[in-house]
Amino acid sequence: MTEIIAWLKTRAHGFNLLSDKEISAISEFALLWSLFEARILNTEGSARAICDAVDAWRQAGTLDAAMLDPELAYFRQRYCANGALTDHFDHLGLPNNGLRSMVSAVIDGSNNDSRDRVATVLIIVFRYRNNLFHGVKWQYKLADQLGNFTAANAVLMKVLDRHGALAEG
Repeated sequence: MTEIIAWLKTRAHGFNLLSDKEISAISEFALLWSLFEARILNTEGSARAICDAVDAWRQAGTLDAAMLDPELAYFRQRYCANGALTDHFDHLGLPNNGLRSMVSAVIDGSNNDSRDRVATVLIIVFRYRNNLFHGVKWQYKLADQLGNFTAANAVLMKVLDRHGALAEG
């Protein structure tokens, strides 16, 4: 255990209850997000920048929505039950605008457009980023986040592999 993890376990309420897998998934998310924002969003993390990137991939013919189907299935299961959005959906903190409408339509299955599916998955990951880095996730003591960060990390790695120009340094 690192000095920082030991410190958090003794001082951050609830952190000592997290499993090693949860701590790793959250820590790894921070690193992956940073690389994603640098390589994909040109250091300008926003839902608009995400949509612009997805639009560019569609225009270039490199958009592959199917690669994110497992993670989209996870998000649909988490954020929609019996045809209605769950409380978890509200906790994403999406603004009340067209993006929220697009994300909710993709999550409830009424919108299956490839571009919107990819944008939705990445916007949900972006909301995890905001909720983690702005402290919202700490209100829940980071509990029950393993599935969220596991899915988010898979999304980031897939997108970086496909679009991140990682071989270029």
